[in-house]
Formats: sequence, structure tokens, C-alpha cells
Amino acid sequence: MSESKPIRRIALLTAGGFAPCLSASVAGLVRRYTEVLPDAEIIAYQYGYHGLLTGTFVVVDERARADIDVLDNFGGSPIGNSRVKLTNAKNLVERGLVTEGQDPLQVAAEQLRKDGVDVLHTIGGDDTNTTAADLAAYLEDNGYHLTVVGLPKTIDNDIIPIRQSLGANTAAEQASIFAQNIIGEHRSNPRMLIVHEVMGRHCGWLTAAAAQRYRSWWSEQEWNPALGLAKERWDVHAVFLPELKLDMAGEAERLRGIMDEIGNVNIFLSEGAGVPEIIAEMEAAGEEVQRDPFGHVKLDTINPGAWFAKQFAALIGAEKTMVQKSGYFSRSARANDEDLALIRLMTDLAVVKAIAGESGVIGHDEENDDELTAIAFPRIAGGKAFDLTTPWFGALLGEIGQNAVAAEPAEH
Repeated sequence: MSESKPIRRIALLTAGGFAPCLSASVAGLVRRYTEVLPDAEIIAYQYGYHGLLTGTFVVVDERARADIDVLDNFGGSPIGNSRVKLTNAKNLVERGLVTEGQDPLQVAAEQLRKDGVDVLHTIGGDDTNTTAADLAAYLEDNGYHLTVVGLPKTIDNDIIPIRQSLGANTAAEQASIFAQNIIGEHRSNPRMLIVHEVMGRHCGWLTAAAAQRYRSWWSEQEWNPALGLAKERWDVHAVFLPELKLDMAGEAERLRGIMDEIGNVNIFLSEGAGVPEIIAEMEAAGEEVQRDPFGHVKLDTINPGAWFAKQFAALIGAEKTMVQKSGYFSRSARANDEDLALIRLMTDLAVVKAIAGESGVIGHDEENDDELTAIAFPRIAGGKAFDLTTPWFGALLGEIGQNAVAAEPAEH
């Protein structure tokens, strides 16, 4: 543990893609600091690391603190996000955030020194938080102590070794709500195929959890099959995840039987499912696979939902297909009560750890009996796979008649 020193200035930033926890997490930190360190100044860098590189921030003044509870009622991030990778100098030069020859990590670290920041709170995924650790290490090596305490934000719950990321439960709930409307489209045409595409590049947790929450809602409804409002037509008929082996032929045979019997098929699809097959097909055709500053394939450019819909439509004899993506609907929602309770636990502990001068990412540590603590940055990683042996998921697949065969481990 680092030796504590008086905290005069605290900085916050949110980074990466949105999740339904950002606004409430900012509120939680400001609320708690106002209670325990009312004289410490709080600043918020605008648009994450973009604002840190440009030295753009706002001061959380008395009026902002007085109205802080309002943030719990909104999604998004009041202080802004961006996708900025500090180790991708070429991209940052192209965007005008640093000049040729500058080390972005050094630029950001020196900005923190210039701004007199004693504590930095980062609210983001593994890239956001481990980058913050690199900044702290640079400053420590250059005679300036900075405590960095991160909060784990991903809607697909894929941070190692954290049991539950902030915002993921809300995202699953919102994806279920989205599906409750979209699946109503199944009677808009005979032999209808609906693909509900859910966010999740490497991890299928969000898709699985959304399907489970949807079926919980579905199981509680009353139906009128005599007039066509049939329970079977509103069910989830298949769930495809990156962790599941893609048995296109076997699933097509099963789903064609459902189509022939009830006239529609509803699929919950994780956007990362089948991506290796799609990339191989694109590259074989000589098409370029676009990637973002982090080196990740731009999933919106390869459009997994459309690919799956095209493949299955022909195999199961669909007359019409519909692909609907719940990602932006889910990730920008306000945090639900379940997440608000988790946010309060984590933000309160984040302040405790910051005052003690202990850096790390707050979370329930799956490798240490789910203890809620500050997890050392070197232990943080992304791409945690969903555990296919999770009992509720096995029960879900069993109920819809789908086999669960694990895919080969993905290369990230």
C-alpha cells in the first residue's frame, strides 16, 4: 500500500463505450467525496482520455454537487466518453490529439501532474483501467505519486477477475425489454425469422442473461392461443454465443422444424458469435476487415446479425427476416435498482481505497472468494468468457432444446 498524503484534487473520467452505470458512478463518487472530503476539489476530464490529452476538464462546483442525485436518473455519461488508446500514437497523431514524436502516455501523465491531480478515478473496461495504471507508474517513476482507483464498466460482464461489471445487469434487463417489443413482429409475415443481435464481442454473458430475463417475462404472461396469441411463437428458439460451437447444419434442421410447426423463429445472437467464420468468408472474397484503434474488428462493418439471418433464412425456409440490434438501446439506459446498489457499494469502497492511497480496480474478486476489494491492475484483463456450465444457462438451453457444445477458445 502506498503512503497516503493529503488529497487536494480528485479527477474523474469515463471512457470506452457507454454502459448503464456511468452517470450513476460519477454521482456516487462525487456524493461520497462531498460527505468525507468536502474541501477537496473534484474535476472531470471531458470525453475520457481525449480530455486528459487536451487538458479539458470541468470543476464539479457547489451547484453540481447540490444536484448530484439527478445523475442517477439518466444513462449515458454527463462528462463524455471517447475511444482513445494511449499506446496507439499513430491514431492519436491522425486525430490531432498529440504531435508527431510525442509519447501519448507521457503527454497524459504530464497533464495530470500539471493539473495537480492526487487521485484519478477511471470508470471503464480493462483498457481504460490498465492504461490509468500505466500513467500512475510513469508518474511514480518521475517523482509524482498518483493514486488510481478504477471502477469496472462493461455491459457484457467480461473483466477478469471481476464477478459482476457495473451496468451489465441493467443492459440485460433492457435487452429483454427491447425483445419484448421486437418479437411481436413475428406475425408481420408468414414464416418469419427474427434475429435479436446483442452486444458482446468475446463474451456471451449479456446475450445469455438477456435471453434468461426475456424468458422469465415470457413465462409470466397470459396467452390466447385460440386467436393466435401462442406462447410458443413468443419463445426464444435459439441462443448463439461466441463460447458455443456453431453447428449451422444441426441448428438449421432443428429450427426448420420449429418454423414448419409454428410459423416463426426467434434467435438471440451475440454479435461475436460466428465472427471467425464471417472473417474467413470476407478474406476469402478479398474484402478488407476493418479494425478500431484497439485492433478489434469493427463488428458493425461485418454485420454478424445480417450474416446469420442470410444463412438461416435459406436453410429454414424463411419468407422474411428481420435483424434488430438492442445494443445502443441497452447501453445508454439509466442504471436499474440492482446496479444502483452495486454502484453505491463500489463507489464507497473506491473512496476508502483512494484515501488510503491504495490503487486498483474495485470489484468482487472471483479468484479470492468474491471479496469486494481493490484488485491490483496487473491482474485485470478483458475478454472473460461466459461460463457455459452456469446452471441457469444450461436450464435455458435444455428448455428450448438446443445442445451446448463449447467452441474452441477464441484468440483475442
